Amino acid sequence: MNIRRISAVLLAALTLPFVAACGSSGSDGDQATSSTEVTFWSFLKGSDAVAEAFNKSHPGITVTFETQAGGAEYYTKLSNAVSSGDVPDVAVAEYIRLPEIVSLEGAEDLSELSGDVVADNFPEATRELVELGGRTWGVPRDAAPMLYFYRKDFFDQHGLEVPKTWAEYEALAEKVKAIDKKKYAGMYLTADSNMFSALSWQAGASWFDTEDDSWQVGINDEPTKRVAEYWQRLVRNDLVAPFPSFTDELYRSVQQGDLVGYVCASWCAGGLQATVPDQKGKWAVAELPSWDGQPTSAMWGGSSFIVPKGAENAEAAAEFIEWITTDPEGIAAWYADGTSSMYPADPELVPVAKDGFVTDYFGGQDIFAVDSASYDSVRSGWAWGPTMAATDQVFAGDLGKVVDGSAELADITDDAQRATVEAMRGRGLDVTE
Repeated sequence: MNIRRISAVLLAALTLPFVAACGSSGSDGDQATSSTEVTFWSFLKGSDAVAEAFNKSHPGITVTFETQAGGAEYYTKLSNAVSSGDVPDVAVAEYIRLPEIVSLEGAEDLSELSGDVVADNFPEATRELVELGGRTWGVPRDAAPMLYFYRKDFFDQHGLEVPKTWAEYEALAEKVKAIDKKKYAGMYLTADSNMFSALSWQAGASWFDTEDDSWQVGINDEPTKRVAEYWQRLVRNDLVAPFPSFTDELYRSVQQGDLVGYVCASWCAGGLQATVPDQKGKWAVAELPSWDGQPTSAMWGGSSFIVPKGAENAEAAAEFIEWITTDPEGIAAWYADGTSSMYPADPELVPVAKDGFVTDYFGGQDIFAVDSASYDSVRSGWAWGPTMAATDQVFAGDLGKVVDGSAELADITDDAQRATVEAMRGRGLDVTE
């Protein structure tokens, strides 16, 4: 089953009344052309510079950027804005959250305004994340292929090799601990489910699927259990350092030289460079280890832009979105501060990304070539569900219990399964397990 089939079930159950009526809102061309004011909500770094660059090159449209907090707070605010009718014209929507936004009638159907843009510029794997039920609901901004970041100087000094399999990674972690018990070749996030879900995706998990117009939920499926048991063992044996998320505590460990490697995604390169600038030239990146040694990856993050339901200026908004996602000048604006390592969802724009990111921090390594190899090996068939907030709540609340021994990671996947199914049924969805 692919995500288009999955999304058809989602939309049939929840959004058909909206689809039939969407022409009465901001997608009305006459209404959109009556104003050139576009309000832009985003929590993505560089959004202010992008809005400013657009305004300088498009005198007929004025974009007003309003910075937002990220995380659950942002999506609650966006939902409340849709309910009240006081919405921005453009808003960021992470791929993981887009199906839920659409199912709750929070986005305009962009098929006519942006359908061709999406079809012409993005690979199928990325298009599937924004084309739900055969309609286009968002325009991709970036992809987030997973990588392994490591201290090349430390690896060279001790004759360590970059792992190609997860078995080799575990052996590497043991070697690092043997060299210095304070050092770690990896991390475990205790309050952030994104790493675990991405690793499950890479392992071949299928958390959401459909059959006969019913949702199939498998958050505790066999590949996910395998990932859970593996990382449970790493935590139990003190082979990975626990951190809530990308906090000051994590970067202090990097600064002190204790965290000498960790799994992350393309966007982490810029954060590392900006946060620990004095380690310039010491870091490198590699493709993610896999279970069988063959190149296999997944995405940790990634975002699109939507026009929220009820927006007044959809046509002007669509023009702005197209420029900041597919135009070389628009993509270049994201790199204005010189530290962003965003990997553009449009592969044709990777050269622009490379020009905008100084590679001295990584010793001149072409990290975007590694990004591209990882992006090309992202496993197909993954889909996000319509109640990811409920799923995330369980993981965020319980992942830390693995560290203190009060919970098993495999059991947490069972809890997340039950909570997700309950949330979906509470929304009136037909779910089988």
